[in-house]
Amino acid sequence: MKKEQTTIAHILFGLLFFLIPYHQQAQTETDLPSVFERLTSQEGVKMTLETDLTTIISNKKTNQYFPGNLITADGKTYKIELRPRGKYRRKVAEIPPLKIKFKKKELNAEGLDTLNEIKLVLPCYDNALGDELIVKEYIIYRMFEKLTGASIRARLIRLTIRDTHVEKSKKTMLAILVEHDEELLARLNARPVEEYGIPADSLMTHQAALVSMFEYMIGNTDWEVSMMRNVRLIRSTDSTGKVLVIPYDFDFSGLVSAPYSSPASETGLKTVRDRFLISNGIKTADLKKAAKILKASKKDLYSLCNSKYLSSTATLEMKDYLDTFFNVLEESDEIPQILKMPPSD
Repeated sequence: MKKEQTTIAHILFGLLFFLIPYHQQAQTETDLPSVFERLTSQEGVKMTLETDLTTIISNKKTNQYFPGNLITADGKTYKIELRPRGKYRRKVAEIPPLKIKFKKKELNAEGLDTLNEIKLVLPCYDNALGDELIVKEYIIYRMFEKLTGASIRARLIRLTIRDTHVEKSKKTMLAILVEHDEELLARLNARPVEEYGIPADSLMTHQAALVSMFEYMIGNTDWEVSMMRNVRLIRSTDSTGKVLVIPYDFDFSGLVSAPYSSPASETGLKTVRDRFLISNGIKTADLKKAAKILKASKKDLYSLCNSKYLSSTATLEMKDYLDTFFNVLEESDEIPQILKMPPSD
């Protein structure tokens, strides 16, 4: 009888794991669409950003805001402010990642929610490789979103930047608009958790296990729950009070394989193409359950690699890398701590 009750409890908790992240109807108090949703209703939509890009780049180490205009494909112009953001990419990228701030009065007049900030991720390189790396990272965001609504939304755009500092200066590139933390919290009816060293028993176990296995699948070691590195920790107000782990920034993953990326030093890995399982104290049984979720979603994850914005070679590279993960899972229920890529022919 006790064993039967335990099984039922596990099933109910598993259902809770899926249902809580999808509690998105209570998006905001007003349920108005956000400017993020308005701008990104179509994948790869064209936009134009007008700003003094030269001055922004010269001041990329600061958090100073600069004026600009964001113009949509249908000619709508938003008066915005922009500032540099990010850490590593702020240092190495030609154009740093940016935060876009809209005017709340303008959003209100358009019938939109007053959630007025969006993150903009731009290519580190001004060439085809820069675009390819951006699309790969975008696909990873969409993969995790496919698995759970407890994820940061990211949308691909085709952006033209007009530098008002330089006459007739214009750059066109692929870029990612990323949902701001404030909108994430409103959508999931949650509040932020700013607590270093949070113990495993404070986490929503099934969801945290999925994050660990997902990061392992994509070959990412540039994250950590205890130090809140490249994860947002949030607590849903309508759940058990457990903490959800929301990952972001995947450019250091093996699935992206950016030229500047490197594995976390504590893993002992020599290349980001190899994998190291960061479990954050999560039990092996829960990691195995998460692995089953990934295996059940394999077809959908591979399908996302078939992007019209990627070359056939890049698509094949992503699928081949995922193969090295799924082949191991399909051969054994055991999850190795380290999974090295087979030597190339």
